[in-house]
Amino acid sequence: AALFVENARKGHIVSRANSIGSTSASSVPNTDDEDSDYHQEPYKESYKDQRRRAHTQAERKRRDAIKKGYDDLQAIVPTCEQQDFSIGSQKLSKAIVLQKTIDYIQFLHKEKKKQEEEVSTLRKDVMALKIMKVNYEQIVKAHQDNPSEGKDQVSDEIKFNVFQGIMDSLFQSFNASISVTSFQELSACVFSWIEEHCKPQTLRDIVIGVLHQLKSQRY
Repeated sequence: AALFVENARKGHIVSRANSIGSTSASSVPNTDDEDSDYHQEPYKESYKDQRRRAHTQAERKRRDAIKKGYDDLQAIVPTCEQQDFSIGSQKLSKAIVLQKTIDYIQFLHKEKKKQEEEVSTLRKDVMALKIMKVNYEQIVKAHQDNPSEGKDQVSDEIKFNVFQGIMDSLFQSFNASISVTSFQELSACVFSWIEEHCKPQTLRDIVIGVLHQLKSQRY
């Protein structure tokens, strides 16, 4: 009986020890499993970090684009090439690059306007030459068709009448267009009158009208 009691007491003590050990073991974290999970799963970037990184990259691209734009302007605009022989090449500030670019664009606009005016003048000259060419061809053709007409010489009076008729027609438009308030206005009006009433086509119409009038009076 004593042996039975002793064995029962020992069994109870062992059972309590096992239960306490199992409880303690369950309360201790499994560091091996966590370490293996930590090494296997990569770090997940937060949404805030992603936005910050994207903003940084966008800002860097924007600054690089601006820098490239200024570098291109300095390479394109001739006046941005500044050379100082005492200190060597000096990089221009952004404000100076922009101002020199604006000045150069304005210069190009003026040059373009000047070239357009020259082209317009040349076109007028070409038109006048074409009209003269057509008139000379008509004169030559008329002389070839009727060679006897060249024998009939006109008098100086008829020549003067032709000249007088042309001048009278021009003076009428001249007198109606010219202002004599001051010499400055007179000069401005003269050039304006020439451009308006002395065009090749206008003069041609005047001459044809005078010739028809004298021909009708003569015959």
